[in-house]
Amino acid sequence: MKTLVLFYSTYGHIYKMAEAVAEGAREVADNEVVIKRVPETLPQEVLDKTGATGAQQAFAHIPVVTPNELTEYDAIIFGTPTRYGNLCGQMQAFMDSTGGLWATGALVGKVGSVFVSTATQHGGQETTIRSFHTELFHHGFVVVGLPYAWQGQMGHEEVTGGTPYGASTVAGGQGERQPSPNELEGARFQGRHTAEIARKLVAKE
Repeated sequence: MKTLVLFYSTYGHIYKMAEAVAEGAREVADNEVVIKRVPETLPQEVLDKTGATGAQQAFAHIPVVTPNELTEYDAIIFGTPTRYGNLCGQMQAFMDSTGGLWATGALVGKVGSVFVSTATQHGGQETTIRSFHTELFHHGFVVVGLPYAWQGQMGHEEVTGGTPYGASTVAGGQGERQPSPNELEGARFQGRHTAEIARKLVAKE
């Protein structure tokens, strides 16, 4: 079985969550887990002005995906920062490039899941994941969330991400907050849970 963790990250928050998702997915036996990123669409001068260039060096070694590669995987777990309650432009541009896969039904029956980050506690984490789910449904994915079996989203003692739709983190207005231990554990749970469901479906083929 093969699982792809596919992300876009501006300042590294989603990359750290992607690593945790991959850790969880690797706990499922005989599961080959690959991390890739979608292409950057912003001009270099914009990345330089926003301070993203330096931050992105931490994951510059991660290979960039191409649309047709998606057909190689049994499960795909997508990570995106939120932009105004929706997918970031880079991830949306990549999804827009998968029309050929949609036309042939190439992704029907694969397992899909989504995790996100926002600057603020109520910055559109759930709307972004739900919007992404709509695109996955159009492709025929079996969509998986983050069930309340993960107890980390039940507490109220700390500010933390985590929704029944998928793992999430709060980055802070200036990107100063890093994913917390609880948020990373939610990401690991989601990776493992998604891969376990994919494993069951693969076994029935």
